[in-house]
Amino acid sequence: MRGRFLLLLILCGVLLLLQALPQEAVQAMASGEYLIYIDLSTMSLTLYRGRDEVGRWAIAAGTGQTPTPLGVFRINRRFRTEPSGFGTRFLGLSVPWGQYGIHGTNKPGSIGSRASHGCIRMYTSDAEKLYSLVPNGTVVIIEEGPYGELGWGLSPIAPGDRGSLVCAAQRKLRALGYYSGSLDGIYGDGMSAAVRNFRKDYGLPAKDGIDAQAWEALGVVLFE
Repeated sequence: MRGRFLLLLILCGVLLLLQALPQEAVQAMASGEYLIYIDLSTMSLTLYRGRDEVGRWAIAAGTGQTPTPLGVFRINRRFRTEPSGFGTRFLGLSVPWGQYGIHGTNKPGSIGSRASHGCIRMYTSDAEKLYSLVPNGTVVIIEEGPYGELGWGLSPIAPGDRGSLVCAAQRKLRALGYYSGSLDGIYGDGMSAAVRNFRKDYGLPAKDGIDAQAWEALGVVLFE
């Protein structure tokens, strides 16, 4: 009886884990494809193949002024180079609001710190190893904090902002029928019009921006 109970607990844990993962990650795990998981809290990059860990390496990430993007992306381009600021290898990420990638570095002392303009730095030999393993199309999850693409929580966003919080707001505005643009994470004119109309319809103060009241009205809920 006790053995069955323990087995049930294990199965429930697996189900909860799968529910918490992005759909792209679940598909990669199920099909045995490579998956890159980057945890900015521990400054580490872990490579999985299916459910098996292939390797784990130390990284450097973006500074507070030039943060690394959070979310689920894919490797969409690559190049080799002579030793440079990119080391010798570069794997581009499909971040819609800017140019970011995973690459080596000529500043190995920066590994373990927040030192880049948003890219993920690795020791050059580690970047070469990763480059040799993963194909274009590989899913890359970048997280920090308990709330996925929302990081450590919600904060106000305004016209001109870029990033995962903007993507989250665009997604909600689109679902509610206010926004028809692309989910590019860029707070531009189209999003401004959508936000103003949304705020008017929901009885919020007339201004352009997503504040605590607007996040609540959008139904964005924080859960771990």
